[in-house]
Amino acid sequence: MAKAATKKATANEKIAKPEPASEPVVQSIKAFDADLSCRGYKFEIGKSYEVSGRIETCANGFHACPESEHPFSVFEYYPTTSRFALVSQAGATHARGDKLASAKITINAELSLGDLTKRAIDWVLSRIDKTIPQTTTNTGYRSAATNTGNQSAATSTGDRSAATNTGDRSAATNTGDESAATNTGDRSAATNTGDQSAATNTGYRSAATNTGNQSAATNTGYRSAATNTGNQSAATSTGNESAATNTGYQSAATNTGNQSAATNTGNRSAATNTGNQSAATNT
Repeated sequence: MAKAATKKATANEKIAKPEPASEPVVQSIKAFDADLSCRGYKFEIGKSYEVSGRIETCANGFHACPESEHPFSVFEYYPTTSRFALVSQAGATHARGDKLASAKITINAELSLGDLTKRAIDWVLSRIDKTIPQTTTNTGYRSAATNTGNQSAATSTGDRSAATNTGDRSAATNTGDESAATNTGDRSAATNTGDQSAATNTGYRSAATNTGNQSAATNTGYRSAATNTGNQSAATSTGNESAATNTGYQSAATNTGNQSAATNTGNRSAATNTGNQSAATNT
């Protein structure tokens, strides 16, 4: 009986080798001083860096807040007047709380306060469990959507509507004119797209954003951002490590507290800070 022929690799044939395992990479947000330095270490956008030695949080390594954490976590370590960037962390790592230390880091792109605010809103929306019956949606005029509880979403599409959440990790969104979105709790986002609207957050790590004219966004608490894009708008933050930003004419951004920034880009605007280590800028 004939034996089955066995093929032997020749010198000219390549023997397949397994690809080396790719190094885990964590996308994070890092804060810097005005000259893009951190703890005396100078960085540049688009460059990579590596440090040797045992990596330990608060001792050795490049520090940043992973994207899995609330984007406003960086305000715990740097004021809102700092510079921020999206970075990639790799190599040996060590985590503690909302901080991650790594042996390698790449500075990918700079982030503005507006970018951080958008990321904060997206962070909240991505963590809402839409399978929970707490999700309420109204499509039409003069409608109201109300949630009482945690991880809830209330959405109104139309004019003269109100969406209200009482609890943590909630989002209230209005698309239309003369609407109000209110969150009472932590890690919440209230967003209005339209004219003559108000978005209010009472709590920590919250974002209230208005896109349109004659709107008001108000945050009472820590690590919050209130942003208005349009004319005749007001963004007010009461607390520490907060940012209020207006882009447009005849607007006012006011912060009462420490390490806050109020910025206006436009004409006939006012930016006021009452507290320490704060910045008020008008362009």
